[in-house]
Amino acid sequence: QVQLVESGGGLVQPGGSLRLSCAASGLNGDEYAIAWFRRAPGKEREGLLCITRSGGTTNYADAVKGRFTISSDNAKNMVYLQMNNLKPEDTAVYGCAATLLTTICPDSFSFLEYDYWGQGTQVTVSS
Repeated sequence: QVQLVESGGGLVQPGGSLRLSCAASGLNGDEYAIAWFRRAPGKEREGLLCITRSGGTTNYADAVKGRFTISSDNAKNMVYLQMNNLKPEDTAVYGCAATLLTTICPDSFSFLEYDYWGQGTQVTVSS
């Protein structure tokens, strides 16, 4: 059974940085991709970035381009989201999701494309 557990959220001032971690367990083989998403109050879930086991990445959200980066440590089964120059509108619950049996990131982010979901970690950007 695949499990995803996020950590690293918290309160940060505008302009600050934060790194989130996604610990993945139960992933077998080399064919999977993991994405970060967020869910802000009153808004729909928004896909952010995806990374494959081989390191290929896909950006789903123009709003975070140039500010957020995704990386992974396969030996530790960890995926990270580095967030820089944070803005109040980045306040949301951030989570990770996984899709199996693939060597590329899905073209789009949706419930249909991803099979396993973490519970998320709260990020609040405020002065």
